[in-house]
Amino acid sequence: MESERTLSDRHPSPSPKRGFNFWMVFISGLVVEVLSALDLSAVSTALPTIVSDLHGTDFIWAGSAYTIASTAVLPFVGDLASSFGRKPVIMAFILCFALGSALCGGAQSMSMLIAGRAVQGFGGGGCLASVQIINADMVPLPERGKFQGITACLWALACSTGPAMGGALAHSGSWRWIFFLNLPLCGASLILTSVFLRVRKPSSSLRERLAEMDWCGITILVGSTTSFLIAMTWAGLRFAWSSAHVLAPLIIGAIGLVAFFLIELFWLKRPTVPSFLFTSRTTFSGYLGTFFHGIVSIALIYYIPIYFQATQGASAIGSGVDMLPIVIIIPISAVITAATVQKLHRYRPQNRIGWAWMVVGFGLLSTLTERSSRADYIGLQVPVSVGVGMIWISTPFAILAPLPFSNSAHALSFFMFARSFAQCWGIVIAGAIVQNVLQNQLPQAFLVTLPEGAQIAYAAIPVISSIPDGDVRAEVRTAFAHATRLVWHVMVGFAGAGFLSTLLMREEEMKRSLDERWGLEDMDRKKAEVSDCEVGEVLSSNTDRPTRLGGESDAA
Repeated sequence: MESERTLSDRHPSPSPKRGFNFWMVFISGLVVEVLSALDLSAVSTALPTIVSDLHGTDFIWAGSAYTIASTAVLPFVGDLASSFGRKPVIMAFILCFALGSALCGGAQSMSMLIAGRAVQGFGGGGCLASVQIINADMVPLPERGKFQGITACLWALACSTGPAMGGALAHSGSWRWIFFLNLPLCGASLILTSVFLRVRKPSSSLRERLAEMDWCGITILVGSTTSFLIAMTWAGLRFAWSSAHVLAPLIIGAIGLVAFFLIELFWLKRPTVPSFLFTSRTTFSGYLGTFFHGIVSIALIYYIPIYFQATQGASAIGSGVDMLPIVIIIPISAVITAATVQKLHRYRPQNRIGWAWMVVGFGLLSTLTERSSRADYIGLQVPVSVGVGMIWISTPFAILAPLPFSNSAHALSFFMFARSFAQCWGIVIAGAIVQNVLQNQLPQAFLVTLPEGAQIAYAAIPVISSIPDGDVRAEVRTAFAHATRLVWHVMVGFAGAGFLSTLLMREEEMKRSLDERWGLEDMDRKKAEVSDCEVGEVLSSNTDRPTRLGGESDAA
């Protein structure tokens, strides 16, 4: 029996004409992605004001509820999109994000705010994965990078303007509008999706669609991911790492994740994470790269502002200005990388070069001290930003190239999960490093003035400027410089691991074919000369057993 790959190569679908409907659907997806970036960056700045106005004390859950919910939902978005269709799934997630925004904007207590953030996170994570899946349905893999580059530019713009917007609204006492402003944008995205996303729907009945869902896998994965992330949220802040409050959910979550993958690989016939995602060493390499990239990129974005504000004395707005190299270089690097992939039809060199840039870049950042000049700490952001942008774009090509295009939905939703899960790890690892160094090196007279149980970096930064010039202030700035330097040293190691992961990567031919079942109905596309029966047999074969690519085993 022929593989789906062979069929698509023998009868390739020509590139679709990108008409008005295509661009409206793409713009709708951009609105959703920008909303997510803007909301996250704006809320982080305004969170102290929000918690104070609601007479709360729990910063942890106000910030983490979104992250935990959005990460937990990601792995099974592909299952939902394949069983129920792209349109109803993304519309449901947009409505969920809007509902969460309304709950947060109207919150009268911390409990209501946390519940709203969880609903928002569930909708936001689902929206991001759904947009990736829909774009994959509309754009052939070799051309997808340039559209991801457009997204990268707008994402960076939203991340850079979000903190200023959140700070301004919080300062004026109008923080609720951070959430209420999401509602008209959600409405616009919902209308565009409803009108222009005209795609084929599954012909099976609701009962059949529900039966197709991997309810066992979903339950285990959501529960174990939530348990694991709760432990990460509490560790080192609310409870010690050695406490039962941290170890119990951490161990339960870890066991659950291992059990999930074993069940998915050896038991279920239609799993959430099909086994063929890991039968190709190139795909496996792409997921490893995604995981390491999530760790290093979030550590860079979260902790370079701490160096600016604590060591160099920059204001919140000033640190945003000092981060302009990151904000500008990452999307430019991503766009250029996407263009080279499309032109050369190769992705492995870009992955290796990107990781090499990051190894060098983090090494250069680790040379920064409290005495470094502004030219030094602005210029040294460039190499690492080039690497972050390159890997951001190039890893999905390695993941998708070896797989049949009918598996894109599951592959992309798990890609989003791997990146989001890794970002949680990155925040925890870098945070633990900074916390430990500051506890050991900050003057004891300064430490006792900080709130007990708070993350030292964020508690200390607002009061550093009020410390009189002298030895204490110099010691504080030096301690922060040492803390961030150790973070960059550790990130050199993770970047090196990312580079080593590319040794598993092979150059696979990137298919120009699109999945005829899910494309826009008005795309001018020739019908494939393959019968529905034959394609059905191939899809069934690919679901039940790993796909062998290129006639040669490529197992990790």
